[in-house]
Order: sequence, then C-alpha cells, then structure tokens
Amino acid sequence: MLFLCTGNSARSILGEAILNHDGKGRFKAYSAGSNPTGQVNPWAINTLTTLGYPADGYSSKNWSEFAHGPEFDFIFTVCDSAAAESCPVWPGRPTSAHWGIPDPAAVVASDAEKAAAFLDAFRMLKRRIDLMLALPIADFEQVALREKLQTIGHEADTL
Repeated sequence: MLFLCTGNSARSILGEAILNHDGKGRFKAYSAGSNPTGQVNPWAINTLTTLGYPADGYSSKNWSEFAHGPEFDFIFTVCDSAAAESCPVWPGRPTSAHWGIPDPAAVVASDAEKAAAFLDAFRMLKRRIDLMLALPIADFEQVALREKLQTIGHEADTL
C-alpha cells in the first residue's frame, strides 16, 4: 500500500505509520511524494511518539523510487495536490482512492495549535484506515472496492 502526498513529510508519513502498526501482518505500507521536502516533519514524529506508534525509520522520498516495484494493491492520495497530479504508471493494477486530509504542516500558529492539527490529521487517517481494515477486501471486485474506499475517504469523518 502506498500513501502519496506532494511533500511526503506529514500526512503520508502518518498513513504509512498507522497502517504498518494497525495492519501489521495484513498490509505493508509505504509513503512517497511528487515533490518531497527531504525530511519528515518533526510534528509528525512527535504525534506518532505521543500516541505510542513507532516513529523511527521514516523518510521523505520521491514516488519515482517505487516506479518499478514493489507492486502495490492500493494507492491513497492524502492531499489534493497529489490527487490532481499526473501519477506515474504503477506496476500491477493497484486500486486507488483519494483520502484528502487538511495539511497540518501548513498550520502557522502556536505549538499547541500545530500539535492539534497533527493530532486531527492522525485521527482522520486512523479512522479511515480502521474502516478499511474492517472491510472484507477479498469479497469485493476491484471497481466496487475502489468505490468503497473512495466513500471511506469522503464520509469517514462524518460517521
């Protein structure tokens, strides 16, 4: 599973961390960006640490690193910029969905407000990932699964 965002410093890193922790044994998650910042946002690391998730080993990288593999089953764009970009052709036939999350790294405010923005992004991603993990994925045809994952991205925060 690949989480894509433009900068690959916050939202996509959080998605990778949550899925690798909560979906351990079922899924392996990665993250990348179209224009990576080159470093993981310290607030993302702080959020993971505070919530008891592993925070080591993450890096901000270009999506070209994955252009030739591994083959992904799922690709999630978590920012509107990445969703609108022309993505590489991925090996295999991954199911994709857009799970737009407001950018916590764009918050220019007090430390408390930054921490709250990252916590909100984490909670939104965790809710969506929890809903995805609860799906009987093997029972869905690809088109129906894509629709279900898109719905999770649009409605998860209102459930």
